[in-house]
Amino acid sequence: MIRAPVDDLAPTRHSLLARLKNWQDQQSWQEFFDTYWRLIYWTALKAGLSPEQAQDIVQETMVVVARNIHKFKPGRENGSFRGWLRNVTRWRLADHFQRRHKSPGEVPDEAGVDLEQIPDPTGTDLEMVWESEWERNLLLVAADRVKARVKAEHYQAFDLCAAKGWPARKVAQYLNMSVPAVYVARHRIQAQLRAEVRRLRRRHQ
Repeated sequence: MIRAPVDDLAPTRHSLLARLKNWQDQQSWQEFFDTYWRLIYWTALKAGLSPEQAQDIVQETMVVVARNIHKFKPGRENGSFRGWLRNVTRWRLADHFQRRHKSPGEVPDEAGVDLEQIPDPTGTDLEMVWESEWERNLLLVAADRVKARVKAEHYQAFDLCAAKGWPARKVAQYLNMSVPAVYVARHRIQAQLRAEVRRLRRRHQ
């Protein structure tokens, strides 16, 4: 039987950000890394970086977040965490391109600077890329969380049907399940995925 969602009592985004201010809270930092590393990595790739360079951007961004998370206070005046993380990533990309092209001068200090007045160093619409990758990342994070709390064969049945397009009868034969059981697994996991995406949107805007 597919287990019911257990995340209803999970910490909200605001409490996660509060816990990140404690550098010794390894569990919270791992949760943060697992949630966001792909988003930063894909954005760097779309900006034209190599996989190795994109990995460097991920690490550099995480270091900056660790050093400055205590300064971020969510609210209308300071903007959303989603926008703040985008700007931190943008700074790391700007710094990378400046180093690569050996441009004169230094990247300005981040404090008190209007990032909207700084052109994207990549020549791309970084905000559009970020929004696209944000949605993609939400889906994968949601899938990881749902997969961790359901039976492996049920998630495999869902994946074969929804992602690979196998007919239910073929999936049933392959996994030694009944056809109705395949339909039930697919329906329930789809519902859990939608619910998880909604939670993530609420907590990580």
